[in-house]
Amino acid sequence: MNEELRERLETYHEEDDYESIVEAVLEIPEEERDYEMVSHLGRALNNLERYEEALEQFHAVREEGKDDPLWHYRTGLALYYLGRYDEAQREFTIADFLEPGDEDTLEFLQWIREKKGPERAPEPVLASDSAARLEEAVVPAEPTAWGEPDGGPNAAGFWDDLHPDAERYVMEPPSDERVASVEEALVFKLPAAYVSLMKTHNGGIPRNRLFVPEGAEDQAVVISAILGIGREKDHSLCGSLGSRFLMEREGYPEFGVIIAECPGDSGVVMLDYRESDNDGEPEVVHVAKGRPGKITRLAPDFDSFIQGLVRQP
Repeated sequence: MNEELRERLETYHEEDDYESIVEAVLEIPEEERDYEMVSHLGRALNNLERYEEALEQFHAVREEGKDDPLWHYRTGLALYYLGRYDEAQREFTIADFLEPGDEDTLEFLQWIREKKGPERAPEPVLASDSAARLEEAVVPAEPTAWGEPDGGPNAAGFWDDLHPDAERYVMEPPSDERVASVEEALVFKLPAAYVSLMKTHNGGIPRNRLFVPEGAEDQAVVISAILGIGREKDHSLCGSLGSRFLMEREGYPEFGVIIAECPGDSGVVMLDYRESDNDGEPEVVHVAKGRPGKITRLAPDFDSFIQGLVRQP
């Protein structure tokens, strides 16, 4: 967005002239609106009490806004005034996690607690220390059924198939031939627990996406999706935006396989075969984006990593 338009929109906002903000942004073709423009538009629609329209705008830039506390706050505000308190509580809690102690955010959380009743609503997270915040903010995962015949989790409880981005990842379960073909292309044998999971539900977005390494709460990692076994989806192990592509484009190390994406520029989760042969049991690590990116050990194996995922605040 150019500086002239930015200053004009801010002036309209200071003058409480929200209709002019809406008119100014809507004059710009939709395909030319950037994240900042849409944020101004959504904020103005909220101020005009046009909450459904505001939500549409915020959802249009969901991917860019997921690490922005203002996006979560403004989305939460729209949801709150639409009476969707559970969804609003989630957005305000994430906003508080990303930007601790904002008075407006905490006030909305208090109002939601009062509307829902003390037994249903969790207390807002107020701790300032990052490790303490993680301990308080993590909501224990709902029990996951690990009773499938092949040892994988119950797909209905583990995956969030209603997430708007789910279809970018989910594929048909792979055949043994497909698994072997992908392993040959990757030059690594995939862990049995990972293959088992993909045979029940091949790629997708888990309900629980936060992993806190034992004894290292300050190095917690959030994933956005797990890549499936295949080639047909861009976001799959051998897809056009998969493991090999990310290594070549972003400079991630080639000691294993990228199995999970993380939000924004926060890196990836990889299977690390350095302490095992290419057909051994790899550790699971997080690799920060950069050349070289910081490597953090998360779990001794894929099964431990999956079972350690918990609900985001």
